[in-house]
Amino acid sequence: MNIDLYGGQDPREVPAYTVPDAAHLAGVPEPTLRSWVSGRSYPKQQGSGYFAPLLERPDVSSPLLSFVNVIEAHVLAAIRRSHGVPMRNVRPALDYVRERFNSAHPLAERIFETDGVDLFVRQVGEIVNASKGGQIAIRDFIEAHLTRIEHNSQGQAIKLFPFVRRRDDIMPEEIKEEPRLIMVDPRISFGKAVLHSSGIPTAAIADRFQAGESIISIAGDYDRKHEEIEEALRYERLAS
Repeated sequence: MNIDLYGGQDPREVPAYTVPDAAHLAGVPEPTLRSWVSGRSYPKQQGSGYFAPLLERPDVSSPLLSFVNVIEAHVLAAIRRSHGVPMRNVRPALDYVRERFNSAHPLAERIFETDGVDLFVRQVGEIVNASKGGQIAIRDFIEAHLTRIEHNSQGQAIKLFPFVRRRDDIMPEEIKEEPRLIMVDPRISFGKAVLHSSGIPTAAIADRFQAGESIISIAGDYDRKHEEIEEALRYERLAS
């Protein structure tokens, strides 16, 4: 018997993540994600301006974000990492792609990966007057981030392999080479980070390690490789 844990809702769209949790999964600073979701004011030479939200929460009455929001933030992080493109200049390009594909969340669909990246990059390049070389750099970062997303047959993002070795100067080639041992799937463990090979929550592994158990002992109990346990601990340390 199948039990519907989400009351008929698409688990990808269910409000499930706090901003700090979503920021950790997407690999962006918490204040950055908060401004993408809630907007923020900023000073100008005369008065102040307002940075409108880039992402739309699944339920405006709830502060929680969805898995789709996490995917969108993960892709936007690629823009943030490439040549410091201001997010206020990304909005028109994002709106253009949304309208072109008639989709509220194109960054979380395969159509963006197959048909939308060049459109998006070209729009960003025109808006910020980026050189051809700059546009190539932006595309490289986006494409590297997209390799961390898995889609279903309908083209919807269903899994994310978050970054574990995170730093500001990481390059696209390094992103592509990073192991895919940690996974986020909204259908497994309520969308928490797990070991890809087993579905074991990384938080459970970290709890056992912090309680004094050794990596060897934990790996033996779960019948996993030491490298997997170490990767889970490395991922959890990023959140601390």
